[in-house]
Amino acid sequence: MKASTSRIQRTAACATVVLALPLTACGGDGNNDSRESTSRRTAAVSTPASTPSGRGLPQGDDPIDLDPADFTAGSNNRYFPLEPRRQWIYQETDETGTKVRVVVTVTTETREIANGVEARVVRDTVTEDGQLIEDTRDWYAQDGEGNVWYLGEETAEFENGELTTREGSFEAGVDGALPGIIMPAEPEVGISYRQEYYKDEAEDNGAVLAVDQQVDVAQGHFDDVLLTADTITTEPDVLEYKLYAPEVGLVLAMGISGGGGREELVATKRVGAGTARAAGTTALGTPYQ
Repeated sequence: MKASTSRIQRTAACATVVLALPLTACGGDGNNDSRESTSRRTAAVSTPASTPSGRGLPQGDDPIDLDPADFTAGSNNRYFPLEPRRQWIYQETDETGTKVRVVVTVTTETREIANGVEARVVRDTVTEDGQLIEDTRDWYAQDGEGNVWYLGEETAEFENGELTTREGSFEAGVDGALPGIIMPAEPEVGISYRQEYYKDEAEDNGAVLAVDQQVDVAQGHFDDVLLTADTITTEPDVLEYKLYAPEVGLVLAMGISGGGGREELVATKRVGAGTARAAGTTALGTPYQ
């Protein structure tokens, strides 16, 4: 469910944003009269560069020693639920109008990460006009306080059916890679955190901007939505907003400055046990449903 910032945009960031936020959603099934959302309040908020860090949440390249006994494979965090067999379907549109389909499936499989933590395997598959362009297995686990940790990914990109690169793959505990927070247990405005760290390869950060937003996307209308800002240390010109609905998860991701893309939730469903198992065991690049 971790929408790839590289897929969304490579644009210029601003230091401060003002929220009376117009979030116009693309697409839809025609059941919603409105495809526009606004925040309930107007407030000046800062990006991660100037926000205070969260309570003990990891920052930058801060080392951290996780106790595997404190973790469960999966998540019941209301903004990032990872129930096995759950599936989200997104439509992503870039600044040129090109559309891709993103299917995210929580598998029934787990993986023991190099740092000893047992993680839930989540499959993220991207296609354009039915042709595979990216396939990823992400690894998540939740600590005893309810923070959801991102522990790495195995990813592959394809062109004309051929594997082109596995760049971007990393595993916490291998070659200096460190785990990060994908969703805090108690998101509060102003907290920031490291999402992932693999020097010069994956240095993503998040910050909470608001907790009381609303949004319309193809899947429907959502209230009490969490708004975060994502940045990349090694690419300071990148800024992305993500909106998470309670008990649903990610519903919208948007590149903010310079004409970035957007990824919105189209549908959710529960898949069969066989599909969820295959999503976690089938080789990347091989269809599982």
